[in-house]
Amino acid sequence: MSAPVEALRDHLAPIEDLKAAAAVLTWDQETYMPDGGAEARAQQLSTLHSTAHERFVADETGTLLDRAAEALDAPSPLDPDAALVRVTRRDYERAVRVPSSLVAELSKAKSQAQQAWKQARANDDFSHFAPHLEQLVDLSVKKAEAIGYENEPYDALLKEYEPGRITAAVVSLFDTLRDDLVPLVDALDEAAQIDDSALRGTYPQSEQQRFGRSVIADFGYDFDQGRQDVSAHPFTTSFSPNDVRLTTRYDEDNVASALFSTIHEAGHGLYEQGIDPALARTPLGEGTSLSIHESQARLWENHVGRSRPFWRHYLPRLRETFPDALGDVDLEPFYRAINRVEPSLIRVEADEVTYHLHVMLRFELERGLIDGSVSVNELPDRWNAAMDDYLGVVPETDANGVLQDVHWSQGAFGYFPTYTLGTLTAAQLIESIEDELPNLRAHVADGDFAPLLDWLRAHVHRHGRKLTAPDLLERATGRKLAADSWLAYAQNKFGGLYGLS
Repeated sequence: MSAPVEALRDHLAPIEDLKAAAAVLTWDQETYMPDGGAEARAQQLSTLHSTAHERFVADETGTLLDRAAEALDAPSPLDPDAALVRVTRRDYERAVRVPSSLVAELSKAKSQAQQAWKQARANDDFSHFAPHLEQLVDLSVKKAEAIGYENEPYDALLKEYEPGRITAAVVSLFDTLRDDLVPLVDALDEAAQIDDSALRGTYPQSEQQRFGRSVIADFGYDFDQGRQDVSAHPFTTSFSPNDVRLTTRYDEDNVASALFSTIHEAGHGLYEQGIDPALARTPLGEGTSLSIHESQARLWENHVGRSRPFWRHYLPRLRETFPDALGDVDLEPFYRAINRVEPSLIRVEADEVTYHLHVMLRFELERGLIDGSVSVNELPDRWNAAMDDYLGVVPETDANGVLQDVHWSQGAFGYFPTYTLGTLTAAQLIESIEDELPNLRAHVADGDFAPLLDWLRAHVHRHGRKLTAPDLLERATGRKLAADSWLAYAQNKFGGLYGLS
């Protein structure tokens, strides 16, 4: 490492420490912080975020970047020094456009909004959250205007989560997906429904927690460098590759809810634990985009956790854990039950097929919030109408409707499309993995996940942010992102389950 690059790293390390400290406070806010701490926590987070921003956008950062760039000698895209300069410059040029005062205001507003969202959801009272959401929309538009954009303000917000993508390309991809997805949903809706009553019963939280943790430990999630807690909305956060934390929520009447949430969040956690430790305390030391992050969660949740080979290994253990509820349940009925397709109200518990419709609905609405075509006050009615149009179900409460997701309370506009982008990415990755690991299903049936994790470590995890999502996917699979791999997977899997021609 050249002296100029080392100087840049030394300058960036305490900035990354400040961001990690803010992440710790955010994790605590979602798990253990008493409600009375909300106002103080909002101010603490505002101070940390604005201080980190001010240090990052200082002239010194630009000077150090220029010196480090001059010291590079035609490196490859995966060269860590070149990647550090490239990614830091991209972040820097974006960050210098946003005033520190706006960063502080946004941070404080997000923290206050999250507490208001929790209360509003618990009391089914959208009006309590609405003023906070209006403020976040206004501040997010100001942020987008400060950053600048290609075609619409949503572009600026999307790129925070998906560098290298623009809204128009996402719209085009979603349109292609929808053309084949809607007929598949219609055909499945007309077929004889699968019985999933086996999933309903009495499943004590303590036993669910014990079983779920044993599964993800088998995957390779390291509890010496992570933990799992309970939160209102499942999430994963990372303070370093050596401290990666998961959360979930439990339903003691349904064994599938927390189990697949645990597997999903473990996919995120395995990604963060697999990043090259040498990238820690730099802008490279985290997942490259939310679509790649989501691909890891959806790959483990769906392609592994909802597969027959997986349950050949784990159903006997699950029956032993819950003998009264599942003692006489056989593999095929259980496999069919966990893959039942049925339009539903809650995105995080939606089946693999209709899940995309939840994402498209939110993408449409939040674009409207940002471009001004949808107002906050009309959001509950617009939500319910879209649910009826997309899924044919309408929530009876806002708690199960417009208030069900935490993302808007976090000011995370531009986040929702990454769920579908990630699901499509997972299908494309698993095709390449199965080509290279033809015995993968046999390994899964034996409870041996090392070959899969090793492949993901080598092709995805270790790189951190060295590559953008489009570059990483093309390097790993040889193709740009498309909908065809997921559509083929879905038509084959669910066509077989439901007896479609």
